[in-house]
Amino acid sequence: MGSFGCPPQDGHRGWRLQSLGYLGGITGHCRGSLAGCSDTVLFAGTLVKAAALPDLPRIVTLSEDAAPGARVAEVSVSCSNASSSPHVTLQHVESSASSVTPRNIDPNHPFNPIAISADGVPASTYRAEVTLRAGAELDAHRVNWYMLLLRAACPGEQEVTGKLYVRVTSGQALRCAFPFASAGGDVVQVWADVAPRELLYAVQAQPPGGLTFQLTNSGTPLTLTRQGLVLAPDGGFSPSKDTQTFRLEIEVMDRHGQNCSGAVTVEVLPLRRPPRVTILAPQHDVVVPQGIGPLEVITQVRASGDNVHYAILAPTSPALFTIDEVTGEIRSTRRLDVASARLHVQAYNALQPSDQDTAVLNVTVQGTDRRAPSCVPALYVSQVRETVSLGSTLVTLRCTDPAGDEGSLRYTLEGPAGSHSYFHMEGPQLKVNTTLDYDTEAMAAVGFQLTATIVVTAGGQPLRSTHVPVLVTVMPVNEFTPECPNGTIFTISETAAFGSIVGRVVGTDRDRPPNSLEYSLEGGTGPAQPFSIDAHTGEIRVVGPLGAPRRAGYRLTVRLTDTHNDLDPGNRRSRLCDVTVRLQAVPEWPPLCSPEVQELRITAGTGSRQPVTRLLCRADPEGSTLSYAIVGGNEDGRFRQEGSVLSYIPSGLAEPRTFVLLVEVWGSAGPPRRSTVLALVVHVTPRSTPAPTSTTAPSTVSSDPPHGGLRRGHPSPLTSGPADAAEGAAGAQEDGAGLDPTALVCGCADRNRSPVHGQPVLGGTQCDAQMPKAPRGATE
Repeated sequence: MGSFGCPPQDGHRGWRLQSLGYLGGITGHCRGSLAGCSDTVLFAGTLVKAAALPDLPRIVTLSEDAAPGARVAEVSVSCSNASSSPHVTLQHVESSASSVTPRNIDPNHPFNPIAISADGVPASTYRAEVTLRAGAELDAHRVNWYMLLLRAACPGEQEVTGKLYVRVTSGQALRCAFPFASAGGDVVQVWADVAPRELLYAVQAQPPGGLTFQLTNSGTPLTLTRQGLVLAPDGGFSPSKDTQTFRLEIEVMDRHGQNCSGAVTVEVLPLRRPPRVTILAPQHDVVVPQGIGPLEVITQVRASGDNVHYAILAPTSPALFTIDEVTGEIRSTRRLDVASARLHVQAYNALQPSDQDTAVLNVTVQGTDRRAPSCVPALYVSQVRETVSLGSTLVTLRCTDPAGDEGSLRYTLEGPAGSHSYFHMEGPQLKVNTTLDYDTEAMAAVGFQLTATIVVTAGGQPLRSTHVPVLVTVMPVNEFTPECPNGTIFTISETAAFGSIVGRVVGTDRDRPPNSLEYSLEGGTGPAQPFSIDAHTGEIRVVGPLGAPRRAGYRLTVRLTDTHNDLDPGNRRSRLCDVTVRLQAVPEWPPLCSPEVQELRITAGTGSRQPVTRLLCRADPEGSTLSYAIVGGNEDGRFRQEGSVLSYIPSGLAEPRTFVLLVEVWGSAGPPRRSTVLALVVHVTPRSTPAPTSTTAPSTVSSDPPHGGLRRGHPSPLTSGPADAAEGAAGAQEDGAGLDPTALVCGCADRNRSPVHGQPVLGGTQCDAQMPKAPRGATE
């Protein structure tokens, strides 16, 4: 029988098949874990390959401060068949609080499923990446060891497992700078004629010191130095008419084994455009007094060129100075105690970063006798959610007195009253004094940024103080649900055209910013709901035929959703609002009025107005609102029509006078307009004129049937138009001179024709002298 090389207990690495044989000869650990062997014989003369995890077992170190999504480790995995792709899964995770050999299976472990990507060299090698899941929180005091059991499988090959040990440590996590650490990485542009080995990019990470940099991809002519500097190729870039692109994926690791990664893309441009950025004083010396405070101007760098911006290249640690990228002003970041410093400042074209120039500044600090306290941090900048609780500590200053008397340090707060009142000091601790409500006018007035200055004063004479600037940006939290408007009811004609505006839904939200609501129509747009709504304005429009079949209206449900009210764009609130759209029926027939011709007698009185009669009309369909207007015969404006009531305006009439008025009655305001015109003959007698010896009651002429009902579908003879009606009524007034008034309008034995249009008079000669009462179904 042949013998097998089997892996040790702590991993499956570096063992190969010694000779062929039968499965029955395998004993012990090898028989219990076939996945640990690189090659496994299932039958005599048959060789089955297995996947490989050559990097395992392995121990990596991870800080408890590592952010969610941070990369924990990267493991190589390969298949025997170069055309196969491996599949790697996280079989289970064990955790422990004190032992390097975890014993407890942790179902709530903080790791994501394994991600696979091609390595490229060789073609059969892939990279399995282990990362922290979203929301992961590590606590080195609770769990400081994890054991991850990874299982790799290739098509047609035996599976293999390997162990990855993760040690969780206390302390600050290693973080790569943004945008280098972003998903797309940083981008720099250079000209194709840059000098060989010219500095193109510097990788930065915090905390600095003791860092190593490793290029994780291949196929680039660029050079990455041990200091994290990306240099141009030794022979420069090859000339090309097109833009050349090179991507470098770089892993940064500190002395504790913590790592972060990112990428930088170098775009090599084929052309160079003058003018070049040039620093006016490429080298000069600066002398400043010792103990100068933070954010005080040290000097200013000036350069000529287009779109000039500035940056400090070195030293990056310690960061004693900062530069305004637009003005080139250099300020101190802390109280200066060092004897001297050498700054390398770069001026560059913001649109073409490869167009750049460098200056060297020698800063010398002169000694003084009295020094102010020194504080860390020297500048506090933070973002705080508006829901932070009262009394929360934002920062604790660590201040020292050069005289060695830290107990005499006093902490006070200064600054604008509208900002610094939100905070108070308790010793060296800056705490929240009141609610940081993002949604108030007061917070909007300060631009949602609160500024203050912490003054740290040391005792003795003269007093020595240090100022620590504070800038706190208040971040919004979506706290409130949008509110619906009260009783949203719109009315529109049932014949409204496509695109007609129905109305506007105006929701409100107590969260800032205002007017950040989106509107949507539940159920969408369709034949059953022929409307659309503007997502930004809430304006509802008609997008289909209405009222077919005839209906009274629609009930819509509008969803209000707030946007931009939270730092997390996914945290949104919504509310459903009911909107009623009433359809205004379009009349099919003109209004029906009874009677259509009236003769009335009144005696002019006193006062502002005197009621004459009430017109009795009915709309089709019933219940529709009717409109009335005097369209003829209103000489000198002596009559006024208010709704269905006709009134006389007394104006000192000296002699009796007869007026023939034409009143038009119509229903819907929209097209088509269907109306009826009524004729009213009004005899006005002044109060001082003696009454005639014989009087006749006001009479009426109606086109109604003898039984007095309103006839549908038979319009009045007056509906041919106000002009025709006026002409007919005037003719009646002329023909009736010297006749009995009853014969003039109501008809008599020898004159049975209407005085207006010559129509037969229906209903007899008896006229009502009082204002008639409205019949059932009539509309005033």
